[in-house]
Amino acid sequence: MEMYTEQAGALILTSSGASHFARLALDCIHKEYPNKLNQVLESDEFLLSPKTLHPAFYGCFDWHSSVHGHWMLVKLLKQFPELAERDQIVAGLATSLSMENIAGEVAYLGQESGSWERTYGWAWLLQLAMELGEWDDPLGAELTDNLAPLTQIVRDRYIEFLPRQEYPIRTGVHPNTAFGLSFALDYARSAGDDELVQSVTEAALRYYGNDKNCPLSWEPSGEDFLSPCFEEAALMARVLPSDVYGSWLAAFLPGLSAADALVPANVSDRSDPKIVHLDGLNLSRAWELYSISSRINDENLKAQFRSWARDHLAASLPHVASEHYEGSHWLGSFAVYALTRND
Repeated sequence: MEMYTEQAGALILTSSGASHFARLALDCIHKEYPNKLNQVLESDEFLLSPKTLHPAFYGCFDWHSSVHGHWMLVKLLKQFPELAERDQIVAGLATSLSMENIAGEVAYLGQESGSWERTYGWAWLLQLAMELGEWDDPLGAELTDNLAPLTQIVRDRYIEFLPRQEYPIRTGVHPNTAFGLSFALDYARSAGDDELVQSVTEAALRYYGNDKNCPLSWEPSGEDFLSPCFEEAALMARVLPSDVYGSWLAAFLPGLSAADALVPANVSDRSDPKIVHLDGLNLSRAWELYSISSRINDENLKAQFRSWARDHLAASLPHVASEHYEGSHWLGSFAVYALTRND
């Protein structure tokens, strides 16, 4: 099975690859166990099943992975309308994202801490909302409306939280602020939400506008699936005008044009749920590098970034399989996002 093909130096998702990734999500979005619940227990009454707590997003091991598994199915169906798994995808999305199920998710969010799934799960929820909102299809419109109450809560939580967060979180895992801001900004622009655009942009400039000399040599940490340096650079590529971005990037990542500056992470044990994060790092680095390259005026440097992105994709794409649930419940989404960011 050929998951991707190469065109003009870029790796392009094929229909067989789309089917492969779709099956990964279809196999897990309604798979309740194993499950990792992220909740604070106030009493025995809180000891409920994942499906009871999260009627829409109970599968794929944890809430945020379920959310981006649903995002991936929408993305694949939009890009490959004749996909062999189309009927299964449509049925799965309609089942998960019913008005009743989203009302259950809204109720859960209302009783949890304001920091729950901040900002990784928030970001993927807005990414799902954006993908649905840009889908020119009756089902997309219906599911957008169904999801809207949950989308509104997450959107409002960004607005409420960002002025209070004085310092960004620079980790290479879920709470990374730059990642959360990037996806929120993409959603806000797509939705025409000027208030959210302004809030995210102001936060990005406040947190990162004067940053210099990001310690790329410290990466990767042993369980990273996001690059602290490249996530920030990809966010600022969205925020800064291209004529300003070049000088900001040169100060933030000086000397990066060296041909040996960046190599994919080695993943020593894909059955280990933390070590396999490094496959996610390779895939997310690829999309970050594509985002950065789109704002670079230097054609040689642009080509270098795209070459690095291709190398990172090639290092991990063959390993996004169902053999180990530790990776298969989430890595497909990362692969699809990276393979659809290379234009």
